[in-house]
Amino acid sequence: MQQDEVAARVRQVIVAAGVSAREFARRIVIDPSKLSRSLNGTRRFTAAELARIADIGAVDVGWLLGSVAGSADGVDAAGRTASGTAVTASPVRSASASRPPAPSPEGSRPLQIVRETVRLIAERGFHAVRVADIAAACHTSTAAIHYHFPGRDELLEAAVRWCMDEDTRRRSDTTAGTRHAGDELRLLIELQTPRTEQQRRQWCVWLDLWAEAARSTTVGRLHVEYYRQWRGTVADVIRRGVEQGVFRPVDADGAALALTALIDGLASQVLATEPGGQKDGNPGTGAQAMHDALIAHVDACLTAPTAG
Repeated sequence: MQQDEVAARVRQVIVAAGVSAREFARRIVIDPSKLSRSLNGTRRFTAAELARIADIGAVDVGWLLGSVAGSADGVDAAGRTASGTAVTASPVRSASASRPPAPSPEGSRPLQIVRETVRLIAERGFHAVRVADIAAACHTSTAAIHYHFPGRDELLEAAVRWCMDEDTRRRSDTTAGTRHAGDELRLLIELQTPRTEQQRRQWCVWLDLWAEAARSTTVGRLHVEYYRQWRGTVADVIRRGVEQGVFRPVDADGAALALTALIDGLASQVLATEPGGQKDGNPGTGAQAMHDALIAHVDACLTAPTAG
């Protein structure tokens, strides 16, 4: 089947999902630019990506390739590509070869795999997590894990991207409709303070990924991309606060760099303490102490003297 025909069927799945291409890329945990290039015909979908698209869209991979039974140009009778990668899905889920059924949004197997991977990384560290551990957590086989994510590197990249997307989505949802820049900055600080179990888990993953970013080109690029977006968000809020007269006339980019670095440094100390407490009697290492220190920094360095 021609590449443009595959892209056309993937577009049908995206339309049936009722979401943007960027949101669909988030659901299949790939870079939105990769999805865009594949849809435009300048890049081929990988077998693993087609498997994830089929799972999210509740269609058979064979349907995506042009045959409900799973046979298509480049795929042999056993449902494998020339490279030996399996591409046919489990039983046919599409009732028609011309139209996919309504997809299941967030309860898919690929997202379950990524979420369990993130949970295990937070608990044990990336290098202590085996594919067999992820399979056991998902109540499936290692073959099923490799079907969606052929290697550990791809699975790590998907886990990093999922964490980035979740963090961005959470910030967007929390600050939506907030007009006062001072209030918005305080909401962002609250989100970055590891008080809850979920927040601590997310931070534990980030700490592990920082180490990986120093060694992995792929994860390193994602790390740079995430921090560019995060610092840009903070800088935009500060810039808007200066315009509102809420913040002093400061260099927004420099102030954002200082504040995000302070958040990272304090969070790493908080994570070294027991959840909800402090270690060795040091009152400066708890989550509340971190939050108070960040607010004090904002008040001292950013808040305009006349701001209410």
